[in-house]
Amino acid sequence: MRIVIAPDKFKGSLSAPEVVAHLETGLRAVDGSLDIVGIPVADGGEGTLDAAIGSGFSRRTVRVAGPTGQPLNADFALRDDEAVIEMALASGLAVLPGGVKDGRGATSLGTGQLIRAALDAGARTIVLGVGGSANTDGGAGVIKGLGGRFLDASGAELPDGGAALAALDHIDLSGLDVRLERTRFILASDVDNPLLGSQGAPAVFGPQKGLSPEDVTELDATLAHFVEVLGREIGLQASTAAAAPGAGAAGGVGYAALAVLNAERRRGVDVVLDFTGLSEKLDGATLVITGEGSLDEQSLGGKTPMGVADAARAAGVPVVAVCGRTTLTDAQISTSGIQAVYSLTSIEEDVEKCITQAGPLVEKLGGIIANSLIKQSN
Repeated sequence: MRIVIAPDKFKGSLSAPEVVAHLETGLRAVDGSLDIVGIPVADGGEGTLDAAIGSGFSRRTVRVAGPTGQPLNADFALRDDEAVIEMALASGLAVLPGGVKDGRGATSLGTGQLIRAALDAGARTIVLGVGGSANTDGGAGVIKGLGGRFLDASGAELPDGGAALAALDHIDLSGLDVRLERTRFILASDVDNPLLGSQGAPAVFGPQKGLSPEDVTELDATLAHFVEVLGREIGLQASTAAAAPGAGAAGGVGYAALAVLNAERRRGVDVVLDFTGLSEKLDGATLVITGEGSLDEQSLGGKTPMGVADAARAAGVPVVAVCGRTTLTDAQISTSGIQAVYSLTSIEEDVEKCITQAGPLVEKLGGIIANSLIKQSN
């Protein structure tokens, strides 16, 4: 029997590759003859790089500016002329020095530098996975990292960060990397917010990056000014992109991708499933196992397990899910296309143990699934 394991991470407990490894251990403990294919997946945010590495991409490490400008090492993935960038590794909340948030001053510069490094490595298609960002700079840092210049009325370059854009007078794009014109960009994002307004980047995502209500108002106006000034350089596309779904992703990095890099926005899980080649690997499979930490109503909105379930259904392969916990009803599970859900809380009532001992518990679930397969085949 051929089993395809394609889970997302269990956030706070296990990475997607670790979930794959523990499930495989549990399955093989019951039946060592199983043909198992492990494919870590993600929804375009955290874990996207792991999914790429698990699919045959090679890891590249470069030195870039972190979200506060302090240098750090960040990875991207490369396979032939395709690169995958997980922007949070360069510009995310998780890499803030000391975890101290700086929503006004944080920059996406390091993400722009990662893109340039990918170009240097020969990439001509770049997947930009966004999410978990520390910045609210409209993606100005990305543009700067690719050769753009942001100048005040005296011609001096502005400091990094969204708040500094209040003094923006002119954007010089003459130094943009010429390779951008022949590079295809894919914005992997499930966020459909515009850049500005009540549903925009500062209002919706700013508070989790440390912005006060006053900061939100200020940065919304500042980013509106940024759009106006950028419009003098690139025309109507500046305002069109600001209103487009996804422009508000990652503090406005989505905006820079749409307006300046001419990116195509796609659902994150679809992008990841494409580069992992899941559909091709389902051929001849007996079962697909997917999952994530919490399987809930948000999952039904198009997160990783549903993307995997859709692909499995198209291939005519049954799919089950593993998770830390689930809040879905039997009816919701049935209509989702998932045949059964195996949760850690079903075998361990202590939620803390489900978090701290997730690995061995996932192995136990793997054994339960293997035994179920054996019963079905007899």
